[in-house]
Amino acid sequence: MRAHAQNTDMEQAVTPCDTTELCNDTLTNTPITIYDAPYSRTLSMPDKRGVLYNTAALYGAGVVTLGVLELLPEDATAWNKTELHKTPLFERWWQHVSHGPVWDHDNAIFDYVLHPYGGAAYYMSARSRGFNMWQSALYSAAVSTLFWEYGIEAFMEYPSIQDLIITPVVGSVIGECFYKVKRHIVACDYRLCGSGLLGHTVAWLVDPVNEFVYLFTGNPTRHHIHANLTTLPHHLSLVVTF
Repeated sequence: MRAHAQNTDMEQAVTPCDTTELCNDTLTNTPITIYDAPYSRTLSMPDKRGVLYNTAALYGAGVVTLGVLELLPEDATAWNKTELHKTPLFERWWQHVSHGPVWDHDNAIFDYVLHPYGGAAYYMSARSRGFNMWQSALYSAAVSTLFWEYGIEAFMEYPSIQDLIITPVVGSVIGECFYKVKRHIVACDYRLCGSGLLGHTVAWLVDPVNEFVYLFTGNPTRHHIHANLTTLPHHLSLVVTF
């Protein structure tokens, strides 16, 4: 009776939706994810292999994004493409990274809407893979700075002062809100307001990188088990910091 009461408390903490599947007391061999544990800003159980998959996906998406931006008119990106193409690609990159960052004059929707959303997507790439809030913010900063500002985008323009600050900082704040939204969706078996379509749509919006990668690797968050932090898969480590 006492053990049952403890399990009930855990279910209420982890699975707010009242469904039959989530109330099952039988543990399975499904790997534990951070979504099976109670909400915490400091709990860390990183899936390093998953983050490597996500990083590779981000790299591919970045190359595609650069290609799309290249096709946009100059007034949308503030890139003088005629002048840019006069300089060889890698020479141009070195000029930009060695003389930046600068205050950019990009369209406001890029600086203050798309960049914060991108930072949140980077954040969720790590957060949904078991990294805690601070680790995920660091990952977002690393991706936005090294991969984007001083990486892919530097082939076309100088690193941006606004983007170096806004993308990881504002993006991480938004990303933690996204994480809370996705926890609710996962706990409700990918349903939101009773709708599976809405649940899946919002899950893709708040965590696009992981949802894309899950198409190829499988989605571990779809297998609901109770939080049992005494047994972890061999590729996961559990760290609690204060």
